[in-house]
Amino acid sequence: MAASINDLLKDMVDANGSDLHLKVGSPPIMRVDGSLRQMKHDRLSADSINQMVFAILNEKQKKEFTTHHELDFAYGVPGVARFRANLCVQRGTVRVTMRIVPFEVKDFNALNLPAEPLVYMCGLNRGLVLVTGPTGSGKSTSLAAMIDYINNTRNSHIITVEDPIEFLYRDNKSIITQREIGTDTETFSVALKHVLRQDPDVILIGEMRDLETISTALTAAETGHLVFSTLHTTDAPGTIDRVVDVFPPHQQSQIRIQLANALRGIICQKVLPLKVGQGRIPCTEIMIATPRIRQLILEKGSPHAYYEAIFNSPEFLHMHTMNQDLVRLKKADVITTEVALANSPNPDEFKLNLRGIFAGGTKDDMKGAGSSAADGFGGRYKTD
Repeated sequence: MAASINDLLKDMVDANGSDLHLKVGSPPIMRVDGSLRQMKHDRLSADSINQMVFAILNEKQKKEFTTHHELDFAYGVPGVARFRANLCVQRGTVRVTMRIVPFEVKDFNALNLPAEPLVYMCGLNRGLVLVTGPTGSGKSTSLAAMIDYINNTRNSHIITVEDPIEFLYRDNKSIITQREIGTDTETFSVALKHVLRQDPDVILIGEMRDLETISTALTAAETGHLVFSTLHTTDAPGTIDRVVDVFPPHQQSQIRIQLANALRGIICQKVLPLKVGQGRIPCTEIMIATPRIRQLILEKGSPHAYYEAIFNSPEFLHMHTMNQDLVRLKKADVITTEVALANSPNPDEFKLNLRGIFAGGTKDDMKGAGSSAADGFGGRYKTD
């Protein structure tokens, strides 16, 4: 008897996998710790994939996929996990990708995230907070931890607009309204047009995809709401440029003014394989919108100027660059030098910083390394 999609998903979860791929002519493939592995199943036929997929779709989803050949949706297997799914057509056959969304929302320490700056951002009353990184870097997981922290510590109305809904929350100190694109509302921009009439304190926008969504998010952040969202950018300066560059040139000066006023912080992240054993660990870049950062936004500051501002920030803000965090992780011996170099935005600087750290250099001796590297895991981050 052919395996069901639930069987494959359970096998993937049992193997600590993150993604399941189903493609005609290939056995099921799962991603474990960033690497693709074939599962012990027969090669899939077009009929077997169609049977598995259409068995879990409702009539509306079947119609949408049949019409548009693209579909994003959420799917849950009781007692196993929830999954974010994408269906597409390749070479005339159905292609399936499903990513795990755990039932449990983990906290900052369990995720090995820098708790202090994230707690600071969660305590703000208004402004824009962006979590960025490439696909599969844990953006949704980090945002879920932040929403859960607010839910457990603040008396607020939280509204999420997602495509699809991933993590599910239960009201605690806050009340939470979760809306799904395609089911509860048409698009991000349509949902945001009405969200300010729904008495929100905190707004989560699953992704800022277009000019209208970004513009509305900035307005909401300026008018007394705390707004969280994501972008597919890899560093803090690049994130600012991406937001501004979405708009036509004649609007960009005004958008810089809005962004300088609204932005509160940027968290850029990647996940890296551990040196020993299975699993991965996040590496982050944190930028808080200090007066100097706001000035640089208005002045079209260079990346170097932003990083100088991060390095020279007060210690209590816990800002750091991606290279600084890579040095910290390497110093703690939880990642290899090869992994650090492959993920460094400036490998030459990383090598200099690492030599400075192990030679006993001070913070002033190695501007790229900074305090986060010098603090090590015993300071602001948790490793176990």
